[in-house]
Amino acid sequence: MAKNTSGRGQRDLKVKVKTARGRSLSSTRWLQRQLNDPYVKRAQAEGYRGRAAFKILELDDKFRFLVPGARVVDLGCAPGGWCQVAVKRVNALGEKPGKRIGTVLGIDLQEVEPIAGAELHQLDFMSDGADAQIKEWLGGKADVVMSDMAAASSGHKQTDHLRIIALCEAAAHLAFDVLEEGGTFVAKVLAGGAEGELQKLLKQKFTKVANVKPPASRSDSSEKFVVATGFRG
Repeated sequence: MAKNTSGRGQRDLKVKVKTARGRSLSSTRWLQRQLNDPYVKRAQAEGYRGRAAFKILELDDKFRFLVPGARVVDLGCAPGGWCQVAVKRVNALGEKPGKRIGTVLGIDLQEVEPIAGAELHQLDFMSDGADAQIKEWLGGKADVVMSDMAAASSGHKQTDHLRIIALCEAAAHLAFDVLEEGGTFVAKVLAGGAEGELQKLLKQKFTKVANVKPPASRSDSSEKFVVATGFRG
């Protein structure tokens, strides 16, 4: 039987969601996008807690900061996909014979379901003494501080942009306190014009600052990731 090469058959396989009573049009669109998202399907198949896991996988494939033996702090780690990736890549479970064993420390305001190989704590990273507490849990300084945090959406694009930049700046200041010299900071930001001061600050503290939109980041999203390497200490 001849293979259909028109692409029509592939389009027909997409899941269509009908608008149900009590469900808004925007919710219906979100559900349809989730059901047809290849990264959502991959996350389910590979055991990750969300499609965001592929963002940090792709960023690490490019910049190679999650190396065996690295000590990693994941801020706002819920639901835990980034921690899952980090555990494997830094060899936190010692599954790579002959490689150094790393440490993964997940921090969040809410309780997170346990992840094998990761140490998870409830903590407001902006509270007084949080940096000292994190270093105590790590037994020293970190090699990587990473954050996929986003402030709760207000529905106002510029307000949301300012909130996430403020959150990212707070994460950066924590990183300055807990990173080893030569360390890496990775964080999500939203493009919108207010990130100039953050970029300026990071360029003072790190030898290289890159802005990246990994393939797993949806094309219609304004999110991007800043990857700052070579912390000056």
